[in-house]
Amino acid sequence: MRLVVISDTHGRPSLIDRVLRRESEAREVFFLGDVVGDIKEVMPFFPDRNFRIVRGNCDFLCDYPLFDIIKYQNCSVYFTHGHTHSVKSGLDILSNAAKNAGADIALYGHTHISSIEYKDGVYLINCGSLASPRDGKNSYAVIDITERGILPAIKYL
Repeated sequence: MRLVVISDTHGRPSLIDRVLRRESEAREVFFLGDVVGDIKEVMPFFPDRNFRIVRGNCDFLCDYPLFDIIKYQNCSVYFTHGHTHSVKSGLDILSNAAKNAGADIALYGHTHISSIEYKDGVYLINCGSLASPRDGKNSYAVIDITERGILPAIKYL
């Protein structure tokens, strides 16, 4: 199973469309906030995808949760934008929340810098930003969950 992880599009829904067309085999799409309206604009064009959405610090008047967890057959994914977990100051709060939830993967955004770390049995994955990266690279993440394990990667537009 392939997951696509997108965050921080900030008014650029066309970039989401581009990623989803490129990653046509992925049925699970995680949107980690900032700006939820972007993903809502694109969703009708991809009725065959399952969209998992949380709100970010720029998503006002939004009913989506601040974090969520989803369980697949052999893997649990904790996902959040990251601002409520203080990810700009470190990943301990996020890591602990994911571990306490029994997650194998913690997804986050907010910093606009892509990153993959493995800490205490949990993959901590920041897909970066599609629209305004702070590391100079418009990015998203893909995660393949297989019988052999979890294979995360950062991809660039």
